[in-house]
Amino acid sequence: MYVCISYCDKTKRFLQIVEFLQNAEALVAATREIGLETSADKTKYMVMSRDRNAGRIHSVRIDNSTFERVEEFKYLGTTLTHQNSIPEEIKSRLRLENACCHSVQNLLSSRLVSKNLKIKIYRTIILPVVLYGCETWSLTLREERKLRVFTNMVLRRIFGPRRDEVTGEWRILHNEEINDLYSSHNIVRVIKSRRMRWAGHVARMGEERGLYRVLVGKPEERRPVGRPRRRWVDNIGMDLQEVECGHMDWIGLAQDRDRWWTLVSAVMNLRVP
Repeated sequence: MYVCISYCDKTKRFLQIVEFLQNAEALVAATREIGLETSADKTKYMVMSRDRNAGRIHSVRIDNSTFERVEEFKYLGTTLTHQNSIPEEIKSRLRLENACCHSVQNLLSSRLVSKNLKIKIYRTIILPVVLYGCETWSLTLREERKLRVFTNMVLRRIFGPRRDEVTGEWRILHNEEINDLYSSHNIVRVIKSRRMRWAGHVARMGEERGLYRVLVGKPEERRPVGRPRRRWVDNIGMDLQEVECGHMDWIGLAQDRDRWWTLVSAVMNLRVP
């Protein structure tokens, strides 16, 4: 699949569309030189832009092939959208986790399977599904709550109901009781620690690496009017504030691998929501 990503505004949109067409034509020509044909059914393109009217044209025709414009597609298991929407990826992850839970629900609800084995199933089969690619997520409080609610639902199925000491009736477990029974870190803590670990890895890359240039690069265009979306870097700063290092230059701090790993562990073990 060939992906052409173009960030458009009202003044440069036409030039970027022309550049996209030139790149697409070059791709078709290059594949033809080595004896390959570009499949129009498998080749799509997507325009990423804040402007909802950008890329209104739904298809591009090159020679005798027509390439469809899409608003989202999966790449390496991750859902990419034309507005770079992380909530859509989280929804997709939760749907997959729900399907995974459904496939093992007989084991999770069975009285013949011990709770320790059920927790191992949760950690090794269910949890990796929802955490795939979480290092690149920029989470708001709303997304964090969705993740907690869904994982608590699975843990309630594992630990089962509890008999109320006063009324004698069976009831579901409260969140505090789940936290006491499940000794491992909650899902938000895991995501924050993995995100910080990945941030330190990228910060230690050299300037010749593309990821590092994206990390330290500054956009030339101005932000639109209104509240800006929370960025990935903002999450790193907020995570460091929790361990009282938010005032420091985290890229410079990450160069010390041992000290950075200490901060990653501190963020993981912090006993806050």
